[in-house]
Amino acid sequence: MKYFALLITLFFINFNQKTEKLTGRYNYLIEEDNVYIQKDKITFNDSVFKFDNKYLPKGKISYGNEILLDNFINIDLIISIPKDQIKKDTIDFFIHNKQSPVSNYLDVVTGKGKLVRIK
Repeated sequence: MKYFALLITLFFINFNQKTEKLTGRYNYLIEEDNVYIQKDKITFNDSVFKFDNKYLPKGKISYGNEILLDNFINIDLIISIPKDQIKKDTIDFFIHNKQSPVSNYLDVVTGKGKLVRIK
């Protein structure tokens, strides 16, 4: 009987844990010389994102301690989003370069920007 109660408890704990995911359409703005410039629109679907500009590649989203957008604009750039930003309509993000000479490229921020939800 106690194993049955333990099984039910674990089921409900697992059932209540849902990962927040990026969904919807956003304008993305890149900061250049302390001014935000709108670049394009981006659509998020579960673990994939794509730009409205059909010549830019699709990318994948990794959910962990931070949300990482891999293959952003080109294959050398990766975007990190703090997990607490995901529920907001305006999301701050940081740009990192995979070709950085530092061993952990996520420690070096090469740019920043914002994602603004389109309603």
